[in-house]
Amino acid sequence: MQPVKLSHFTTVEDLTTEQVFNLIKRAEEFKNGAKPTPLTKPVYVTNMFFENSSRTHTSFEMAERKLGLTVIPFDPAHSSVKKGETLYDTSLIMNAIGIDLEVIRHSKNRYYDSLINLSEHQHLDMGIINAGDGSGQHPSQCMLDMMTIYEHFKHFDNLKVVIVGDIVNSRVARSDMEILKKLGAEIYFSGPSCWYDHQFDQYGKYLPLDSLLEKMDVVMLLRVQHERHMEEDKDFSATDYHQKYGIDQKRYECLKENAMIMHPGPINHDVELAGNLVEATKCYFFRQMQNGVFMRMAMIEAVMYGRKLGGLA
Repeated sequence: MQPVKLSHFTTVEDLTTEQVFNLIKRAEEFKNGAKPTPLTKPVYVTNMFFENSSRTHTSFEMAERKLGLTVIPFDPAHSSVKKGETLYDTSLIMNAIGIDLEVIRHSKNRYYDSLINLSEHQHLDMGIINAGDGSGQHPSQCMLDMMTIYEHFKHFDNLKVVIVGDIVNSRVARSDMEILKKLGAEIYFSGPSCWYDHQFDQYGKYLPLDSLLEKMDVVMLLRVQHERHMEEDKDFSATDYHQKYGIDQKRYECLKENAMIMHPGPINHDVELAGNLVEATKCYFFRQMQNGVFMRMAMIEAVMYGRKLGGLA
């Protein structure tokens, strides 16, 4: 298997199916105990999270340390960004002091365009790995989801997957629907109609949840963004949402024996999923978190190969 080589890892849109499967296979190798290729030169990485994160940030740092990278701390709250410094200028300074890779989460959609589409007068030379941009893409969550599905079913062809919840504002949903369609899965959407946009009709069908559950192989739940909806919709009720769109014991029992429930986290107990089902047999939430470290190792390694960092070529 030839290593995947990428200059940056910002979106899943441009990945080929071969690259997706090779990344999954490499992540599985890491999970099964394969050692990273030894580095002959040091590689320096910094994690720049301008939005709150615990799982993604920690998972990336664990992946970086397992690969033998030197992690340089970065705290946006005490950076010059607070003084008005642009993301490009911050990155230019990081590059100047020797940083090779930046892992960035930012609230702006496609923030990475300013870092990789450079003019002839710009000289930023570092790999950018997107840890989430606004409501745009979440490539590492998408890829760990694909790894977890493949680990369970060993294929994607004609798998029936329903994505449930706040689809219009979800970068996880956008990334996952893009790759799932490319890999041959059959996609459905459900949840409140006000959280759906017909631009997604090109990927799948929007249908009532209870008409779908017994046929689904994968039920992909999205986090209800309370911080958004409590402000936008004063009538929003977590209890009502759970009754209409959440997975409770009754809906759980409707699922096929080998069906998977997935969730990007954090889970709102008794909203998207009943609290007593978080560790149930069909719930793969913690498996997703475990796989995230190994997939992020594979993603970072792909950029290291693409940029010939650490002696990889």
